[in-house]
Amino acid sequence: MIWKILLGIWISLMIVGSFLYAPPALGLGEISRIIFYHVPLAWVAVLAYLVSMLNAIKYLRTNLIEFDERASFNAEAGIVFTLLATITGAFFARFTWGAFWNWDPRQTSIFVLLLIYGAYFILRSAVEEKELRARLSSVYAIIAFITVPFLVFIIPRLYATLHPDPIINPEGALQMDARMFQVFMVSLIGFTGLYYWIYDIQKRIIKEHHFQ
Repeated sequence: MIWKILLGIWISLMIVGSFLYAPPALGLGEISRIIFYHVPLAWVAVLAYLVSMLNAIKYLRTNLIEFDERASFNAEAGIVFTLLATITGAFFARFTWGAFWNWDPRQTSIFVLLLIYGAYFILRSAVEEKELRARLSSVYAIIAFITVPFLVFIIPRLYATLHPDPIINPEGALQMDARMFQVFMVSLIGFTGLYYWIYDIQKRIIKEHHFQ
């Protein structure tokens, strides 16, 4: 219970810090504050997809349906965080590029990622037999995650993009003010903690369901 209270305080500090403590980025103005939400959401989405794959591997090793359900939940959480990252990115695009959607390489790669994981749930809904569904879904989740690093980190950097430079550039230099970086790290930890809290609740629900 204590860590949940601390998480609530942490996220409150994150929100206050993102608007009152961190300065706006040079050349971008107040819209730059969206970075404290957009980037952590994207990174936590990658974490959720990774955990989905790990649970899929555990299912294939143990045949315990609990791990398949955890893999499904994390894939769903990954989609939610990806959608939130896409929405916040679209608002940034609107105020900097003039349109919510420009088919920029980063936007396109995220769209493809959503299609890949959307297909995961189509597969699950198309197979009625529980064990076969779990087996096929687990294999798909493993293959799907292989695309994540390419679509999120690699492919967008291979093409010219309107998207701002990463937080740390290829030469290892920090691309933001020290106070912005502090708030960014607070935000990243906060969203990670929020994800863990939701996942922990889901794990307990799944476990209780299988013990009934």
